[in-house]
Amino acid sequence: MDGPWDQLADGLRLRVRAQPGAKADRIDGLHAHADGRPALKVRVRAPAQDGKANTALTAFLAKRWGLKKADVTLTAGQTGRDKTVHLRGDPAELAARLAADCE
Repeated sequence: MDGPWDQLADGLRLRVRAQPGAKADRIDGLHAHADGRPALKVRVRAPAQDGKANTALTAFLAKRWGLKKADVTLTAGQTGRDKTVHLRGDPAELAARLAADCE
């Protein structure tokens, strides 16, 4: 299975399968969609209410990979579990940081 990201000129586009309302913020590795596309499964404690889970998700990912909050942007999936997140930075460095969480 390939990684859950696509390389862009200014960073990575990351596919995420989010689970709000979890007991802890954590990454659970890869999730395979029915069509075979991989996504990174991420749990956040915040509820899926008024955008709280989306805010918690982007803040958690920024902290996890040493990015500024402004460098992690939700670009699709605001109301669903399947989301797309743009990570701004050097694509090779970002891919190396994410690789460990995808094992």
